[in-house]
Amino acid sequence: MKAGLGFERLTLGPFETNTYLLWCEETKQTAVVDVGFEAAVVIGRLRRRGLSPGLLLNTHAHYDHVCGMRDLQRELGGEYWLHPGDRVLLEHLAEQGAAFGLPPAAPPEGVHDLADGQRIALGSQILEVIHTPGHSPGGVTFRWNGALWVGDTLFAGSIGRTDLPGASFETLERSIRTRLFPLGDGLEVHPGHGPATTIGAERLNNPFVGEPAGSA
Repeated sequence: MKAGLGFERLTLGPFETNTYLLWCEETKQTAVVDVGFEAAVVIGRLRRRGLSPGLLLNTHAHYDHVCGMRDLQRELGGEYWLHPGDRVLLEHLAEQGAAFGLPPAAPPEGVHDLADGQRIALGSQILEVIHTPGHSPGGVTFRWNGALWVGDTLFAGSIGRTDLPGASFETLERSIRTRLFPLGDGLEVHPGHGPATTIGAERLNNPFVGEPAGSA
């Protein structure tokens, strides 16, 4: 990563969900992205780094990315942000968990709406919001310079599920090909599960949405 924004990935819970800590290296203002499980681990890591989250950001509102947000918020505070397209999913968080045999969870308090093109100040750094629906109606990507936090929109060698309520393969494919691929091959992609990748690697090799050389 370039100087200016620090980040750390924590892989937690039964679905190995990636939670991300992002902080301005100058001011230490901090955002936490997608706390699905083991909020106590996230809280402990923030405290060890001397960070306090001002922003709690969700790429989307599926249970495995949201259910730890309330516990983190109660312990350390922070404004909660979600795209309004996923409000219905947030309101049915307990039902989502029950579908996977997981315990009920309460949503965070005081939901603020994310919007496409929104610029979020994190100290002296700026996160840009890109609406990338398909895995869920309100899925978003957060961009900082040459890095993307994409939630379950795009993975290394795969894409997010499109067999869930509100999901659509056609919409997801369009989001990836028209909103993410044009950003440039060199951008780092930090997904909601699994290892990091790059736009270039997925544009050329992803078996679901790739555009191999010479395929046009």
